[in-house]
Amino acid sequence: MQILYPEIKPYNQHKLKVSDRHSLYLEESGTPDGIPVVVIHGGPGAGCEPTYRRFFDPESYRIICYDQRGAGRSEPHACIEENSTWDLVNDLEAIREYLGIDKWMLFGGSWGVTLSLIYAQKYPERVTAMVMRGVFLGTQREIDWLYRDGTPKIYPDYYEQFLSVLKNNEREELIEAYYKKLTSNDEINRMAAAKAWSMWEGRTASLHTSHRIVDHFSDPHVALSMARIECHYFKNQCFLENNQIINNMSAIGEIPGVIVHGRYDMISTLESAWTLHHAWPASELHIVRDAGHAAIEPGIIDALVRATRDFARSMVETY
Repeated sequence: MQILYPEIKPYNQHKLKVSDRHSLYLEESGTPDGIPVVVIHGGPGAGCEPTYRRFFDPESYRIICYDQRGAGRSEPHACIEENSTWDLVNDLEAIREYLGIDKWMLFGGSWGVTLSLIYAQKYPERVTAMVMRGVFLGTQREIDWLYRDGTPKIYPDYYEQFLSVLKNNEREELIEAYYKKLTSNDEINRMAAAKAWSMWEGRTASLHTSHRIVDHFSDPHVALSMARIECHYFKNQCFLENNQIINNMSAIGEIPGVIVHGRYDMISTLESAWTLHHAWPASELHIVRDAGHAAIEPGIIDALVRATRDFARSMVETY
């Protein structure tokens, strides 16, 4: 069983202005002349965490972590203006150019899978390999699973708490109702909605409920950005056409990839990973039998560390 690499600190930190409104936080750790890899976090709106640096051998990789628009340490916090999938794709390319990287590896989880795949389909010549965890393809079917058709049936107790901030007549169109609360001028109600939204995801993210994950998702700074930005994206169908990613997989069919997915993932079901794998000839699918959605579950860590280790070995002569 593989475990995380030891804790490391960044050797470089940057603020990159990507529009008149938005500035992104980004950092570099590991080895400056190592294999470039960019960590693309989930949510959208969750932000990067120090743990994400530890999935890579710091002697082999140049590890780039960044916070997407409105998330983490990027500014302005929780901002949903000028914040769409295509803005984030452009930001990734701006980061690559700013750091002087010709090609890089993509390491994404959950929403980070969606963004990685869309970016790779637009810029396949810039991608060396991909490691994807907890596949989410940005479809309305997946959104409905999480908020109406699937996950609520597994966690009815947590779902009742998720609905508790809504009136009975608001629950039929709950994304719209949450959006109104999360964008209102009433700070108390806005924060209550943000915590309820974020906690729903935190409580359902792992096979065995993790207090560490729940505590992270209940942090007001994380909850506000994640709830506002996720709700904004889901209200707009992630700014994608129906089944857009699978319909365009031919663009990246030859890019090597590893897909890691927990069998008991209740946020993004295994069906999404299965569909992606069968549309991606150069991919390997690793189903973790005793895990849910979270990156820090032991089986998920093992599979992800193995994937980054194996790619480092295969790329050693290139870098």
